[in-house]
Amino acid sequence: MSVSDEGARLEGLRAVLTGPLPEIGRRFSALVAELAPHSALVIFTRECTGRPRKVAGDPKVVDRVTVAELDRLRTELGPPEPDNTRLYRGSATLAGRERPVHALLDRTDTLLVLIPRAEFTSANLGLVRSLFGVVALAIQLQVRQASPAYLAESRAASAERARTVAELTETHAITLETILATLRSRDLDDARARDTARETATSALIGLRSAVDQHREMAEEAATTAFARLRGELRALVPSGGVELELVEPPVGGRGLPGEVAHAARAVVRGAVQTLSTQPDLSRIRIAWDCDGSNLLIDIRDDGRGAADLAELGRQLRPRVETLGGTLESESTVGWGSSLRSVLPLDLPVVAPNRPALAALGPREAEVLEHLVAGRRNRVIAERLRVSESTVKFHVAGVLRKLEVATRGEAAAVGAEAGVKAAP
Repeated sequence: MSVSDEGARLEGLRAVLTGPLPEIGRRFSALVAELAPHSALVIFTRECTGRPRKVAGDPKVVDRVTVAELDRLRTELGPPEPDNTRLYRGSATLAGRERPVHALLDRTDTLLVLIPRAEFTSANLGLVRSLFGVVALAIQLQVRQASPAYLAESRAASAERARTVAELTETHAITLETILATLRSRDLDDARARDTARETATSALIGLRSAVDQHREMAEEAATTAFARLRGELRALVPSGGVELELVEPPVGGRGLPGEVAHAARAVVRGAVQTLSTQPDLSRIRIAWDCDGSNLLIDIRDDGRGAADLAELGRQLRPRVETLGGTLESESTVGWGSSLRSVLPLDLPVVAPNRPALAALGPREAEVLEHLVAGRRNRVIAERLRVSESTVKFHVAGVLRKLEVATRGEAAAVGAEAGVKAAP
């Protein structure tokens, strides 16, 4: 591969990473189309609770492939490679029928599935694997540092999926239960037909219930499981022998956490720990989660001297918390330490954006939109964000273009209507 080809591919990878997350499957499909000709592509990650599948290609496949099929495919992957990825070449049931597939499970637990048009060379497949490793890591980082617009879009998608599943469950359950009641009737003479039909209907009913359970597993996470994941993330964030982390786990049982709430809660703690641990003479940070049945309660305290920049920390975390309908409070007392408390509701619906383009805003564009909602001019926004005024003009132009509006006032109106809060 020539230097120019390599440069073009790297530039293409950059475009894949910087565009809107919901469309990353289409962009990655275009990037690897020449290396690995395929008719359909699916990226599957449980990190994205609202839209776990990122797809491109044949709608007969990508519109019908199910989470259950993707989970089954994961079990067929080969042993781990030296880089901890897992590969599979063969056939699998996707979108209801057997198809040839090339599948790759990245070390981030993100699955790539390609339906090939032709065989791939080993060299090309190796390059696709390397490119996908970068994309999978980018997806993980984007979800962990999700912008308010992404969280709102994801929460709306989760709510819509839950509503659809509930409606389908009720409809099919009633139908299947009616079949069972009819077939159990003694008025039917053909015992063998009745038995066969009863077994079929029973199996279908069990399958339906399993699908609902699987949806709940995708959409929700036990509080103790979410906290255990947080423990692992903090272990990598704070090296042993440094600041002591006192972790108070939430009670066992109780309600599960919506995926977006679990992600936001871990992000709040990670951000707080990063900020608090920079203080001199700090020895301990206490982190406690609790649930009152309607909210996840987060309490973070340290034994420092109260020197942490909580104002800056609040600026970073508050948009994410408020997007989910939550609150964030902090307090710092010189000589006594700092504390941060957040309440994240489990049920409060988030106002969904009235235009899908809102989810396409980048993190900095989303911040600029919050200032536009507050009615601020470019010079003030530049001072608040600590960037140049020309940079703010660039981001404002991006906001107007993506929201398909002509003026700052229109952009502010769209943001306010979609639930974007004015930046403090």
